[in-house]
Amino acid sequence: MKYKIGEVARILGISTDLLRYYEKKGVVTPEKNSNNDYRYYDSWDINFLVDCLWFKNFGFSIEQIADMVKIPSTHELGELFLDKEDELRRTIKRCELLLLRSERYRRDLQKTVELLYRCRVEDSPEFVRFMNRKGQEYFSTPQTERLARQWLAAMPFNRRCFEISAQSGEDACRWGFSLDMDYVRELEFEISEPITAVPSRRSIHTVFKSAGGRDGFAPSLLDYALDYACEMGAQLTAPIHGVLLASVMEEGKLTGYFEAWIPIE
Repeated sequence: MKYKIGEVARILGISTDLLRYYEKKGVVTPEKNSNNDYRYYDSWDINFLVDCLWFKNFGFSIEQIADMVKIPSTHELGELFLDKEDELRRTIKRCELLLLRSERYRRDLQKTVELLYRCRVEDSPEFVRFMNRKGQEYFSTPQTERLARQWLAAMPFNRRCFEISAQSGEDACRWGFSLDMDYVRELEFEISEPITAVPSRRSIHTVFKSAGGRDGFAPSLLDYALDYACEMGAQLTAPIHGVLLASVMEEGKLTGYFEAWIPIE
């Protein structure tokens, strides 16, 4: 029994383009009608294509598969699967980290209700950070651009962070990325300037929001927490730092929810 390329594509649920690719690589050699250039496949060809699908579902690329179905020894085939097992272990580890990150993020989102404009005193978490913007201006050097790409690749394990210094105005704010210490270890991040480690400190912990869209964020949004510190008789010991928890469209306005830590003594 002979089958046209469209029939084989339907039988196996693959595209005709993929069939042509495997033909080009010599995986299958369908007969060609010299009059109309139609391709005709037999059951032997389809067996090879089923083998290709079997390998594909392990996650091998079509380029790898084209070679695997013609591999000369079981030892070499076993070596390819050994490499694939290492790759799968790395994938499983990342998926486990992503699951934990999702669970942690959901807990963080609960703070937008439980801690909004409320203050409590507790120790801040230890983390590392990379700051690459002051006010509206990004730091533009080969080093900062290289590091920015590294931190962007670490998403979603890192978070966008801010630091507010004692000075006033837009330039009082610096922006960048932060990474909790457990992720620093898991992702094997190197800590060296301009990446810095921030120790745990006794702090006022709070959540606030900015509802003004593009120009809505301002240090004055934390005045209520600074008033709380004054009422306690507490003194600030370091710049305020925090992270963006979420951005949502509230009542037609882009609203950012921010978690902040105000170091005190």
